[in-house]
Amino acid sequence: MLGRSLNVSRAGYGTVDTSAETITIVRDWNAPGILSLAGVLCFRDYGSYIEDLKRGDTVVCADAEEDPRVGDRAQALEAISARALVNMPISEPDGVVALLYLNNATAREWSSEELELIREVAERTRTAVERRRAETAVRENEARLRFLDALNKETARTRDADGVMAVTTRMVGEHLGVSNCAYADMDPDEDGFTIRGDWAAAGAMHTLGHYSLADFGRKAVRELGAGRPLIINDNLREIAPEEAATFQSIGIGSTICMPLVKEGQLTALMAIHHRGPHQWTPRELALLSEVTERSWAHIERVRSEQAAREAAERLVLANKAAGIGTWDYDPVNDVLRWDTRCKEVFGLPPDAEVSYEGSFLKGIHPDDRQRAHEAVSAALTPHSPTSYNIEYRTIGLEDGVERWVAATGQALFSDGQAVRFIGTVLDITAQKKTERHLRLLNDTGASVSRERDLEKIVQIVTDAGVELTGAQFGAFFYNVLAADGGSYMLYSLSGVPRSAFENFPMPRNTAVFEPTFKGTGVMRSDDILQDPRYGKNAPRKGMPEGHLPVRSYLAVPVISRTGEVLGGLFFGHAETGRFQAEHESALLGIAGHAATAIDNAQLLTRLQALNAELEQRVADEIAERMKAEEQLRQSQKMEAVGQLTGGIAHDFNNMLAVIIGSLNLAKRRLGKGEVDIGRFIDGAIDGANRAATLTQRLLAFSRQQPLAPEVVDINKMVGGMSELLDRSLGELVRLEMVLAAGLWRVKADPAQLESAILNLAVNARDAMPKGGRLTIETSNASIDQKYSREYALIPGQYVLVAVTDNGIGIPDDVVGKVFDPFFTTKEVGKGTGLGLSQVYGFVRQSGGHVKIYSEVDVGTTVKIYLPRFAGDDVTSSASQVAAHPGASMQNETILVVEDDERVRSISCESLRELGYNVLEAASAREALRTIENGSVPDLLFTDVVMPDMTGAELAAALSKRHPELKVLFTTGYTRNAIVHNGMLDAGKHLLSKPFAIEDLAAKVRNLLDES
Repeated sequence: MLGRSLNVSRAGYGTVDTSAETITIVRDWNAPGILSLAGVLCFRDYGSYIEDLKRGDTVVCADAEEDPRVGDRAQALEAISARALVNMPISEPDGVVALLYLNNATAREWSSEELELIREVAERTRTAVERRRAETAVRENEARLRFLDALNKETARTRDADGVMAVTTRMVGEHLGVSNCAYADMDPDEDGFTIRGDWAAAGAMHTLGHYSLADFGRKAVRELGAGRPLIINDNLREIAPEEAATFQSIGIGSTICMPLVKEGQLTALMAIHHRGPHQWTPRELALLSEVTERSWAHIERVRSEQAAREAAERLVLANKAAGIGTWDYDPVNDVLRWDTRCKEVFGLPPDAEVSYEGSFLKGIHPDDRQRAHEAVSAALTPHSPTSYNIEYRTIGLEDGVERWVAATGQALFSDGQAVRFIGTVLDITAQKKTERHLRLLNDTGASVSRERDLEKIVQIVTDAGVELTGAQFGAFFYNVLAADGGSYMLYSLSGVPRSAFENFPMPRNTAVFEPTFKGTGVMRSDDILQDPRYGKNAPRKGMPEGHLPVRSYLAVPVISRTGEVLGGLFFGHAETGRFQAEHESALLGIAGHAATAIDNAQLLTRLQALNAELEQRVADEIAERMKAEEQLRQSQKMEAVGQLTGGIAHDFNNMLAVIIGSLNLAKRRLGKGEVDIGRFIDGAIDGANRAATLTQRLLAFSRQQPLAPEVVDINKMVGGMSELLDRSLGELVRLEMVLAAGLWRVKADPAQLESAILNLAVNARDAMPKGGRLTIETSNASIDQKYSREYALIPGQYVLVAVTDNGIGIPDDVVGKVFDPFFTTKEVGKGTGLGLSQVYGFVRQSGGHVKIYSEVDVGTTVKIYLPRFAGDDVTSSASQVAAHPGASMQNETILVVEDDERVRSISCESLRELGYNVLEAASAREALRTIENGSVPDLLFTDVVMPDMTGAELAAALSKRHPELKVLFTTGYTRNAIVHNGMLDAGKHLLSKPFAIEDLAAKVRNLLDES
């Protein structure tokens, strides 16, 4: 709407990375004909105005070609239709994050009203983004509050402390999805405890009973005895095996145990357990902290004053068990107090002194430091304080460990001044890790769903499995059954080089791996050497010697939607007990992604095979048809060649008859002593000239004539032809010229272009035997993609020259043949049929096109399209060649190099006739020797095509020795070293064979007279 309202070429919105100096555009609005900029663009590719944007300044550019911030990048902006632009930055507290931009393909002045509208739209866009972010936080908080509200209602109906704990353990356990949630009373001597109540998930063990605290290990005694929470994420890894065995015996793999200390004595415990390893997330810890607080509040409601005090103590301990740290800041006196947990998340020991600048700000990751400081400042603002709820990274001040922390706080005000700022911190590093794993799982599914290459699919899922499980290696084995009991082909490997498996057989359908390859279940072993299924199969009875040292194994089947077992994902680790139940769940999800992707890939392969078969059948039928069509084309081609050669033979025989007849008569008369033979010589010359013209027209039609293109102003050239056209058209034809103003220039051979226009004008005259009107019109034109494909042209800008008559017109069955060589509707002897062929050949050779339109009894229009020239060459209206009849009085010498003796002889005689001194050479080598002997000519006149060394090579060799030497080339054919793509090389001069002595005289004289 903004783009249409302001009538610009493009309007869009993108996110900005100021460090990378890029903008990412998902979509934009573009006017018709304007391409989208969706993708990632680098600001530096279009100038230096990114510096203004980093400062938050709006960039307004009326014309990129004049804006100093754009500099030499103006063409880059024009290429994306952005010669004029407005970039309106959208900022957040930590800098510019997005950009609202408008582009215009042409220069444009932006009014203040337009800029104000753009600024208002940018502000509204930023408001919408902020609103969406707030809504997400609200939804997450609502889910937490709904659970807490339900828990509060349940516990409010309970009248005793045990009932409160029973409700709490059940609801917390179910909500968090843990295996067990329990509470216990400590023995008076603190050596043992009794679990009086617990909640257990389906299939999990109840833990009611009496236990010795020492059996759970030194860490439990130390932490709980000191009143600190016991947090174990994986007891098999974090404590001694004999201590872990106590946990394992009652189905506990990970735990949080929060102590209750009453009057300096450990009196009770509350614990949450998982059967396997579990990284406790910040969400779980935060919720558990809040639940614990509420639970103790309810217990306090139903107990005596003594029980209330105990509940308060348990609340403190619960916070510690949840890993929550507390802080208290006095902004008036700049005094900061941290508890032990708070110091831990900043990598400090319990006895460390802390301060706001030296500990808090210094311990925060540099990328998050400014944002955290601004959040504190906003919370301490007296008139409009904001809630302090932020996540940031810390870099341990002494241990150097990077952690993620979630912090909340509340400021207290007195007399309009913040006097106290208190809050909590929670280590959410584990939560961030879990989120990353979830993203990896989702990204894996998205990646393999788009992939169709089987090898890439299994490699993607194998790599993802290694990262999710922490395995040392992972492999995918494709399920290939063999007659000898089944062997399986290694398809992908991750974590170790493929050479690690080269000397060992693939896993077989053994007792250990049978569930995987048959698809009956997951195989997980904490210690494969202790697994009763291990070592049962011959010949090795276990791992081959030299095999990778694997103790922990986890394998899941990959099963097709049809029930076929496609293969298995295998993961291993040298340490025992590395894989747990959650790893099974994650790998089953990945295996499902893999199975779906493999099914799709195999289906695509089958479809491709079917398509290939169908395409082959179609190709065979097409081949048969093309064979028949080729035979038909060959027949038509031979007919066309016969017609062409017949036309050439007819015309050349007529010309040769004139030449031979005239020379024979001249010879007979001279033999009789008669000298009146001028008319015979003139007849022979006329026949020869007609033959040369015919040859030139054939070369033009075949696009082999050498062109010397120049920049031409067609209006000026056509205007200069008016007198010539008037003489050629006669009195019965009225000539009109409609020449467009501002006509573009072209680059073409001016003599050939002039000849083409004259040719068309003469043809038009012949189509108006009783007279009429001939119109020559010029204009600028553009050729689109469709027209360019139809006529094999480059789309773009062209100059149009149209020649129109109101004569007899051309019938439909004839108009398609008018450009064919030797085709003519004129009477015998009135035309060769090569005029329009020559025009067509010249225009196509110049990169253009000729189109004819005609209607019987109405008239004909022939349109010539020539490419627009946009360079800076000097414009020429036509090639103006001054004619100089002969040598000057400077005693000039010309070296003639020609391997054909007769041509060399006539060339030398012609030059001597013109008054020049002539040196002869039959080859390039002979010419070199002549000059080496001291004879340095003023001009080299050489044939191009000669044996051993070409004329171009000879000229190059001599130019090194005599840079002032002038060179004139001659040839009868254009495919040689000085003519490329039909164009004469720059700086080269050519006289095409055959040539008249007058042309030779003019060319030599002009070249010698050049300064």
